[in-house]
Amino acid sequence: MPVESEKPDNSLPHPVFDWRPFIFTLLTFFLYYSLVADSTGKVEAVSYSAFKELVKQERIQSVVLTGKQVDATGISADQSRPPRYVLTLPDLSDDGLLPLLEAHGVELKAESQELPFWLSLMINILPWLIIFGFFAYSNRMIASRMGGKEGPFSFSRSKAKRFTQVNPDIGFDQVAGHEAAKADLQEVIDFLTSPRKYRALGAKLPRGMLMMGPPGTGKTLLAKATAAEAGVPFFSVSGSEFVEMFVGVGASRVRDMFAEARKLAPALIFIDEIDSIGRVRGTGMGGGNDEREQTLNQILAEMDGFSSDEAVVVLAATNRPDVLDPALLRPGRFDRKVVLELPQKLARVQILQVHIRDKPLSSEIDLEQFAARTIGFSGADLENLVNEAALHAARLGRSEISLEDFEYAHDKVLLGEVRQEIQNAQERRRIALHESGHALVAMHSAQADPVAKITIIPRGRALGVTETMAREDRLNFSQDYLFERLVVLLGGRCAEKLVLGSVSSGAADDLKQCSRLARQMVAQWGMSDELGPMHYPVHEEHPFLGMELTQPKDYSDLTGRRIDEAVEKLVKKAQSRAADILASNREDLEVLASALMERETLDVAEINELLGAQET
Repeated sequence: MPVESEKPDNSLPHPVFDWRPFIFTLLTFFLYYSLVADSTGKVEAVSYSAFKELVKQERIQSVVLTGKQVDATGISADQSRPPRYVLTLPDLSDDGLLPLLEAHGVELKAESQELPFWLSLMINILPWLIIFGFFAYSNRMIASRMGGKEGPFSFSRSKAKRFTQVNPDIGFDQVAGHEAAKADLQEVIDFLTSPRKYRALGAKLPRGMLMMGPPGTGKTLLAKATAAEAGVPFFSVSGSEFVEMFVGVGASRVRDMFAEARKLAPALIFIDEIDSIGRVRGTGMGGGNDEREQTLNQILAEMDGFSSDEAVVVLAATNRPDVLDPALLRPGRFDRKVVLELPQKLARVQILQVHIRDKPLSSEIDLEQFAARTIGFSGADLENLVNEAALHAARLGRSEISLEDFEYAHDKVLLGEVRQEIQNAQERRRIALHESGHALVAMHSAQADPVAKITIIPRGRALGVTETMAREDRLNFSQDYLFERLVVLLGGRCAEKLVLGSVSSGAADDLKQCSRLARQMVAQWGMSDELGPMHYPVHEEHPFLGMELTQPKDYSDLTGRRIDEAVEKLVKKAQSRAADILASNREDLEVLASALMERETLDVAEINELLGAQET
């Protein structure tokens, strides 16, 4: 059987009412009666006195009297179409009219004032046909613009996009890394495709699987790949599409979505950004949101309503699992939690290999070496990086993507586009000294990451950048490494102070990162001799303002003052260490700064060459 393309199958039949036959019939009707009227001759309106004069002149052949209306047919002198006259009788009675007509041989006919049947029918039915046609047409137009499913009478229907079969090209082989997550999802696929072997052992199908991880780590892609591997109908919806202004609409949409999924079981339901409706109930300003909480209650009820033989699995994704309601996370609803972290080096290489399959690459590109420079990149970042490299190569008219294109894309994704700004010599020297200070301190710190590149070309929001490249991916950070990280962050400011005698606002972001890291070391990671191994939740990001207002403070004001003093002591210690390194290597600092002002960018080979020549 041919495989359908990945196109939402969420269309409903259009309204059966069609305007075209109705319009055609109406036009034919009016055309016919206009022709009949024209065939009887030209109609002329005359006064009552003129009509009586025409009768006396014996120019009237017959008269049709309908109430006060008179339709008279005249006598043609040249055997042509007889003229017609119309008039309205006056309200005053004229007893001499009938004798006058009889005296001159005029044929008199009297008709009832009742409307013809067809005209009465049109008057009574036509307005309703117009109203019905207007609403039917509006419903059809709105439905066609909103995916064929929504209209003014169906706003409470589910907005989930239904895929009868997902594109088979999106499989697990398209999702590099996340082997543990794919193993968990593969078990669900096996259960959906061959449930007998599991039920024979009394195993139950998991009701739901919650995928948690930072943005861009492939949660939605994994959901699509799971549906493609299972070959079952797939419902995709965002959590925000349930919530509307009217209370109860979201719950109605949930019921409709689950009802459709049960009809097509086995099926998968994917709810993206579930934290938009699954947040803790009863929190927030004003005590919560009735519409959102009713929607969440309906999801909980529907997931509890699955019978043991219903093959419907709910996949959900969020990057904020800390704000979810505990009732949503308990076993029986979301039985499994799949954690998707940022990819490690091997996974980054595999992701890059996936995205370069259909792109011509130069032989000089070493993906492993390049993957080592992308620590902290998500799968989406890596895809964007490869695309930016391809765009840069196309702009330059190249037939293949070179290493230079990847270098450009790396800097653009990480730092931003180059800013064309005019700087005077004094500003460029200060920036060069600042970046040289970062680099020199990092090179003389044993635990710090090695320097990969220095540049004073403005990019994004930065006037200059010192890029370091970690030797390996780190999941745990030692106290010595974190302290030397503080030293490197303060190296730029110390270099400005040492050479120019003053500091500038260019170190604002360095100070922000330094203060935040020092506070985490002291208050959360127990890396302070003054406070010891204690954890104080200082400046933690709360999911929403309502929770922050009700969050109790776990330490006294005196302890808060001790935390501030310990943070200040740690930062000043790091500043003193950075100043000592730069004072001992001031000559190298001047050499690096001068080379930066001349070349604007230095790579690691050029830095080693400059400092090695200076030392000799």
